[in-house]
Amino acid sequence: MAKAKPDDELVFLPLGGSNEIGMNFNLYGFGPPHDRKWIVVDLGVTFGDQTTPGVEIILPDPTFIEQHAHDILGIVLTHAHEDHIGAVAWLWPRLRAPLYATPFTAFLLREKLREQDLLGEAEITEVPLGGTLDIGPFQVEMVTLTHSIPEPNGLAIRTPLGVILHTGDWKIDPDPVLGEVTDSGTIQRLGDEGVLAMVCDSTNVFVDGEAGSEADVREALAGLIGGLKGRVAVACFASNVARMHSVINAAKAAGRRVCLVGRSMIRMASAARHVGLFDDVAEFVTEQQAGQFPADQILYLCTGSQGEARAALSRIADGTHPHVKLGAGDACVFSSRVIPGNEVPIRNLQNKMADRGVRLYTERDHPGIHVSGHPCRDELSRMYHWARPQIAVPTHGERRHLLEHAAFARDLQVPQTVAPRNGDMVRLAPGRAEIIDEVPSGRLYVDAGVVTPENGDALRERRHAAFNGVLSVAVVLDGRGKIASGPQVRAIGLPTDDDYPLDEVLDDLAGEAEQALKRLSGDDREFDDLVEQALGRAVKKASQRIWGRRPVVETTVLRL
Repeated sequence: MAKAKPDDELVFLPLGGSNEIGMNFNLYGFGPPHDRKWIVVDLGVTFGDQTTPGVEIILPDPTFIEQHAHDILGIVLTHAHEDHIGAVAWLWPRLRAPLYATPFTAFLLREKLREQDLLGEAEITEVPLGGTLDIGPFQVEMVTLTHSIPEPNGLAIRTPLGVILHTGDWKIDPDPVLGEVTDSGTIQRLGDEGVLAMVCDSTNVFVDGEAGSEADVREALAGLIGGLKGRVAVACFASNVARMHSVINAAKAAGRRVCLVGRSMIRMASAARHVGLFDDVAEFVTEQQAGQFPADQILYLCTGSQGEARAALSRIADGTHPHVKLGAGDACVFSSRVIPGNEVPIRNLQNKMADRGVRLYTERDHPGIHVSGHPCRDELSRMYHWARPQIAVPTHGERRHLLEHAAFARDLQVPQTVAPRNGDMVRLAPGRAEIIDEVPSGRLYVDAGVVTPENGDALRERRHAAFNGVLSVAVVLDGRGKIASGPQVRAIGLPTDDDYPLDEVLDDLAGEAEQALKRLSGDDREFDDLVEQALGRAVKKASQRIWGRRPVVETTVLRL
């Protein structure tokens, strides 16, 4: 590897995944400040919630690195979770850099690119497990780890100014059921070589002990499913192929055939077969075939463990699924955790299931049917003991996670710690690690298939309307600017009561609009925008008096 020049720097820049869990988007830059070359590590999404009505997918804003797209040497993907690869198909046209991934991740990535008609344009290099890439001044070695999806990789990034260990998502599982165990030997060799910085997962930094093994979950699920009667549905994250495999084995032992319900389940099963992880798994029963089996001979493996409205399990709970029905005497097992923020939809889903007479089994009442895919404190301690970095850079966590992780690393005698926010450029070398710049960062929303700014007009108006309601005002003016018809006021999403019925409220608002129009001069009435402003102001002022809020007001002026 070439030697560093006097003005070369090695920098780390998170544009997603720091100060939040999800939407991972990390950059490493090497070279002088005026001529850095970059690699991107992961390009993921997060998901909308009640604060983003109508928005399901949220992307990191690539504006900064898009301006340097010609200096991006490659996009390296650590594993196939949506918060690590979900934004590739949306943002690749703005970056247009080669893509690198191991076989399982590459299979799923091709499916995403195909959906966006990009498969023929984007160059994907499939990297074997443990493989090495030479990308300009960066030599990237894939380090096999364990997580809750096949082929999770850490990255050993060698540069003329030092070695970085980027962990991605990981845990230490001595028996992951599918795939290889964590390659601790390679990590210890990196430690012997000298790790300048470790950029590390912070998700479970507040949790003592260890995350637990998938082998223990397999045993717990086998015992639980083997004792159930009637139809059985199991909900888990589709990406957790080892969990899928454990459920399939448990079903087989209980004399049940397996039916996959949900597109993500089917897609992940296809990816698993592609890389040989499901070679021992029998063909699945289709949804149509499953209804022909006796109740105690079928198991449905379903998406929707987080209460997602359009996922399979929600449709089953609503009774709207075309093929799968559950009721009294049946069971639903939730082999998953509650992601913070999803408590309400999950509770609503489970209440609907219970109303149908379905018996529920969750991690809370049946400990052992789920384990986390992220490292707890004992595992973090072991990783630091193996790698022995000079600098700890926590990532993949909210602010409280990153600061606790930094404090924990100091307790483990790591000499330097930096806990950046998205947009903080960290110089790792030469000299002491520090934040040297702040670049634009933020979010983009996928709204009805259109990528829009985070604070775009459409979503801002939608939020306003959701909280305050909507009023529409229409008036017809004749050629002299006098009222020919109206004003007429209609309301959406505004309350009323018996003492002041909505019809009366709307008549009063129409009266306010009429008076505002009469106050306009004859010349002003010739301009639609001035008429609309006057009507809107009058109706909003009256609405504030009546309801204590200012609805969205849409005005229409027609002329004869």
